[in-house]
Amino acid sequence: MTRILEKNKIIATRVKRNYQITIPQNLRKKFDVDIGDYVEVDIKPVKLISADQEYFHTKEWQKGEAGADKDIAEGRVAGPFNSVKDLVKELKN
Repeated sequence: MTRILEKNKIIATRVKRNYQITIPQNLRKKFDVDIGDYVEVDIKPVKLISADQEYFHTKEWQKGEAGADKDIAEGRVAGPFNSVKDLVKELKN
């Protein structure tokens, strides 16, 4: 199944195995496209993640997130703290 995302009325579809794409149903109906028809294609790669959030999706960051999740699950977390002073003291230890 092709995942269709709409953002600011731009419709994006993921390139699948063998570089195939699916024309979303709403566009097939809107433009009366049928099997065997030819269509004009204007391809423009898009990023669905905003530039200020790209860091979060890096392998390095995700590895750190996984480590933090494991620490939380295993109870290796400090706090809550009664003051910033207590927090700083814990960070120094």
